[in-house]
Amino acid sequence: MKNNMLPKIRYLPFYAISVLPMPVLYVLSDMLFVVVYYLMKYRRNVVSDNIKKSFPQKPQITRRKIEKDFYRYFCDILVESIKTLTISKRSAMKRLRIENPDLVEYYLGEKKNILLYTAHQGNWEWLIFLPLFFPYRANTFYKPIKNHYFNDLFKIIRERFGVHCIESAKGYRTIIDLERKNVLMMNCIIGDQSPVRINTKHWCQFLNRETAFFVGAEKLAKKTGEVVLFPSFKKIRRGYYGLRFSLITDNPVSMRTNGIVEEYAEALENVILNSPELWLWSHRRWKLSA
Repeated sequence: MKNNMLPKIRYLPFYAISVLPMPVLYVLSDMLFVVVYYLMKYRRNVVSDNIKKSFPQKPQITRRKIEKDFYRYFCDILVESIKTLTISKRSAMKRLRIENPDLVEYYLGEKKNILLYTAHQGNWEWLIFLPLFFPYRANTFYKPIKNHYFNDLFKIIRERFGVHCIESAKGYRTIIDLERKNVLMMNCIIGDQSPVRINTKHWCQFLNRETAFFVGAEKLAKKTGEVVLFPSFKKIRRGYYGLRFSLITDNPVSMRTNGIVEEYAEALENVILNSPELWLWSHRRWKLSA
């Protein structure tokens, strides 16, 4: 009991916010939007430049609307993530609707491991609810934050419903070890981060530009034979999301080199084009040039 209370004491301000009703949290989100967008102007130049270069054909007024809608969504994601500290299982399952659970259930019946090749799209943080829907061991790769206070906070949030957070540097080895023990699992890898120069990468045409993508997810899938699914979100209304799984491949070894990466990039681009405000435009995605 004592050990269980320590995180709540350490992160008391976040727990205090988390217990607030969702309508109150969205009032806070609206206030936060004014601060982040108009006063702080948080990464406004980055967001504006990313949107402009991704949609050069769109008029400025349309690009500005995407920008503002993104910041509103970004603030909602922040309060929704904090809400995860105390949200009930019932409320979580009500707010995240799985549109095609039969696809996952089919591979579950076949005792096939799944690699969720995901992105910073929709409320990606609510992928941690998946253990409530499917009896897989759920793993997610993450890069530790230098600030230990917030690194531990995010781990508490992400592991609350049974997800296992694995440092990216240890991810490949951990998954291989679990494979050898015949553990049935679902592994989540975010693929839309910008690689550094020393990383192995593959260049794809993505959102009007040549874009570098990590190839680690493809290498892992081909090594393990995991089914590769792309999860995408749609916003039903504020605080409610639909999640759909799309099959990239259930036979990774048969895919051409970098084919999985290219299929992922195409699927992600289509989702972004459909709902551009639901992607993380504040990320410096195009730090590298081909």
